[in-house]
Amino acid sequence: MLRRVVISGGGSGGHVFPAIAIANALKERFPNVEILFVGAKGKIEMEKVPLAGYEIKGLWISGLQRSLTWRNVMFPIKLADSLVKARRILREFKPQVVVGVGGFASGPTLYAATKMGIASLVQEQNSFPGLTNKWLAKQVDRICVAYEGMDRFFPTDKVVLTGNPVRSDLESSSDKREAQSYFGLARNKPTILVMGGSLGARTFNQVMDGHTKEIGDSPSVQWLWQIGKIYRDTYLECKTAQLENVRAQVFIDRMDLAYRAADLIICRAGALTISELCLLGKPAILVPSPNVAEDHQTVNAKALVEKNAARMITDGNAPLHLIDKALQLIHAEKELLTLAAQAKNLARPKATDKIVEEILALVR
Repeated sequence: MLRRVVISGGGSGGHVFPAIAIANALKERFPNVEILFVGAKGKIEMEKVPLAGYEIKGLWISGLQRSLTWRNVMFPIKLADSLVKARRILREFKPQVVVGVGGFASGPTLYAATKMGIASLVQEQNSFPGLTNKWLAKQVDRICVAYEGMDRFFPTDKVVLTGNPVRSDLESSSDKREAQSYFGLARNKPTILVMGGSLGARTFNQVMDGHTKEIGDSPSVQWLWQIGKIYRDTYLECKTAQLENVRAQVFIDRMDLAYRAADLIICRAGALTISELCLLGKPAILVPSPNVAEDHQTVNAKALVEKNAARMITDGNAPLHLIDKALQLIHAEKELLTLAAQAKNLARPKATDKIVEEILALVR
């Protein structure tokens, strides 16, 4: 019987939302299970996890910078402090298993668990693992991955191909008409969704703002544009946002409906986003973020491009080519259908259930 589980990690939505999906699946199967999250103080998990209904404790931990910087001086102190606190949390909570989803906090938490003889599992979302999960690989009992060939980074006997957990609310029963109505979109026009996450993506916003004429000169195509909270003041009132065929929003609260309404999606290539695109079978132009460790978003994107399941434009080329490519692709019906079908073929819809089974196998 599963009684107590610790889930640790975060730092970005790509880590936090899969963690919450795993917790929700555990709760659905074992309503009485106690779940405690361990995150990094000041990071997104400290806000999102309580909103999802779970308790979270924070560690004083941050990442090790790859360049010479004064912030690295504090890293050993923060790591030592976090290891001590993680051991104390685990000793008091007494979990049967500890699950790490990547991110700063999962390092000390999972390491402490392995030294205390507690069953441990890591879930790696990306096709190129982060430093934390690479470091933990030899210590943990199981590594659940989303891409084939991950035994080049991890011990083969520990790797299980499961896919990435995605938010269950994305698979809503709403139809396309309801989704179009929700955002004030016309029913007879194809829709391009531009999303850079809740905070927004500077490149996408600059591209949209810099191509008012091209977008306005194609009134047969409509755009749903997520600007992001930190760019509200700069772009919400810009000329492109005022076009009749553009629906600009600071934040999209119903991503299930946004996906449903979209015929083509322009987005980053985070692991969670890619898993959602595949699950829903959505054609996309991926623009990998240049600001992530190990350039893993480019690796993620190429995994789809090689299967003819998406198109990719680099962040540097986006200002010149992204809008033209999107307007060309939105009218290429056969190509859109091919991308959608190939993406759907890569989906792993039972990923969360498989991870739960691996957790239970460790507890047994």
